[in-house]
Amino acid sequence: MSDLIAIVYPSETKAEEVRQRLLELQKEYLISMGDAVVATKTESGKIKLNQILNTTAAGAVTGSFWGLLIGVLFLNPLLGVAIGAASGAVGGALTDVGINDKFMKDLAANLQPGNAALFLLVRQMTADKVLKEIEGFGGVILKTSLDETKEQTLRDALERASEADAGAQSAM
Repeated sequence: MSDLIAIVYPSETKAEEVRQRLLELQKEYLISMGDAVVATKTESGKIKLNQILNTTAAGAVTGSFWGLLIGVLFLNPLLGVAIGAASGAVGGALTDVGINDKFMKDLAANLQPGNAALFLLVRQMTADKVLKEIEGFGGVILKTSLDETKEQTLRDALERASEADAGAQSAM
């Protein structure tokens, strides 16, 4: 079973840094994620989702391959590629994998303009090592599906970073 975690950061850059660090940890087999999306709210109030997997592009590539193969069989490969890419792109655009886009947009509507939320769909993780790696980035939990003990551990780790950051700024 996967867990959903949504953490708010003061900027899109900070949320992207955390996502990149988590993707590195995934390569080290410390975390397995089904999805990692950065959502931002513009000054005009529009919600933008920055997803790592572009299903439209992936569908177009897959469709092009199958269209080329079918086109070769019927002696018209260019027409096959065009039809395959178009149908693949449409299929990819209609496919929603990972975290539901409407759910993320609804939660991100509560963000302050300029802030960003990092939505994670975590399949499995070595919690102590992952938390140690991301606690320095700070952030505030917006929503989780973790049990109360795990959620409190995550909150404590993020608060330590926020307190350390506030202490460093007051020393200046």
